[in-house]
This record gives sequence, structure tokens and C-alpha cells, in this order.
Amino acid sequence: MYAIIETGSKQYWVNPEELIQVERLEAKEGDKVELKALWASDNKDGGKKTAKVTAEVVKHLRGKKIVIYKTKAKNTYQKTQGHRQELTELKIKDIVIS
Repeated sequence: MYAIIETGSKQYWVNPEELIQVERLEAKEGDKVELKALWASDNKDGGKKTAKVTAEVVKHLRGKKIVIYKTKAKNTYQKTQGHRQELTELKIKDIVIS
């Protein structure tokens, strides 16, 4: 059984008992959250449209640092900027197809 979920304007392909990292969610560690399922399948009939995906928040963390460097040719313009994305790690508990 698997599903395609949407969270943080991104889509993820998930299976039960899988760990995924998504953009930061406003939930505490240990909370259960329901995610919007765009598509789901139970490997028997191809696919169905309606499904409910339940996940548990494992922890909050930060991603790798990304360095952005800008420069312009023939000028003395240089700019360096860094970014670390706030992430939430989720464990997919259940996919219920209705």
C-alpha cells in the first residue's frame, strides 16, 4: 500500500512505517497529524482517489546549510548568503483507503 501526499506545497510518495522529512509543521513531537492524500493504491485495483494518511511527528531538525554566492563580472560586486531549512521528520503510521 502506498500513497502520494502533499504538505508544504511539495508532494511525497510514502509507504506505511516509512520515515520522511518535510518542511516544518506546527506540531509537537509525538503528535499525530493527518496529511492530504492526492492518490493512493493498495496494489490490487490500480488506484483510488480518497485516502487518509496518518503520521506521527518524530522530531524537528534543520537541514544542511546551503551557501548562495552571487557575483557580477567586471564589477566588484560579491554577495554570500546561507540558508538552513527547518524540517520535521514524520513516521507514516497508516494509510486508510475509503
